[in-house]
Amino acid sequence: MAHELNLSKGQPAILRNLPLDTDEIRQARVDLAACLRMAARLGLEEGICNHFSAVVPGHPDLFLVNRLGWAFQEATASSLLICDFEGNVIVGDGVPEATAFFIHGRLHKMAPRVGAAFHTHMPNATALSMVEGAPFVWAGQTALKFYGRVAVDENYNGLALDEREGDRIAAVLGGKDILFMKNHGVMVCAPNIAEAFDDLYYLERAAEVQLKAMSTGRRLLPVTDEIAEQAARQMREGDPESARLHLESIKRVLDRQTPEYRS
Repeated sequence: MAHELNLSKGQPAILRNLPLDTDEIRQARVDLAACLRMAARLGLEEGICNHFSAVVPGHPDLFLVNRLGWAFQEATASSLLICDFEGNVIVGDGVPEATAFFIHGRLHKMAPRVGAAFHTHMPNATALSMVEGAPFVWAGQTALKFYGRVAVDENYNGLALDEREGDRIAAVLGGKDILFMKNHGVMVCAPNIAEAFDDLYYLERAAEVQLKAMSTGRRLLPVTDEIAEQAARQMREGDPESARLHLESIKRVLDRQTPEYRS
């Protein structure tokens, strides 16, 4: 299902005098590789078809992304590619998956606020993208983390294999953080890698418990809009630090068990 990126280059890659191996960029590589590895452990990926990206620190016109043909569990810091918005691989061995470039490249270009964008077909959230109506009922506390932050793309157009589809997806996201892509999957956008993974993890957990509740056949009990808004605000106030601690925990686990992700 994965597609190789083939672009007729209109312009060569811009030659850059600034180093792309700074401590900040190295840390971003390690963090993104850790997220890919943990996503694999949790079953949030689908084969070699999903992709995580992050803007390169100090270079808002470049992004890191996992390479075509490598499963999330194989990711290492050095295996990640640095690409520009024209599809050039600036640093790295390999190429991005085609839909990864057309979705993530266009999203980062059109929405500079998005420092990290994680796209998956994780099973529970994807299941909610396949049913009629809004994905969440706002009946579970974990789901309330996303209250007011969700956009829904109602128009599935097949694979994102051109810039127009990437631009359309970015436009539908608008100012929201979470995009449920009907008949497809989800996109989680955040200012940084830690917050993107934190949202991805809890989004799947929220979807899982809602589906379990729905499977009972009994009516779900949503909270009031007033309480949902209050709870969402309370959660968002602590999210950046909680997300940072979540990622540090993930790296400690991986450092004990599969430290090669840092290589």
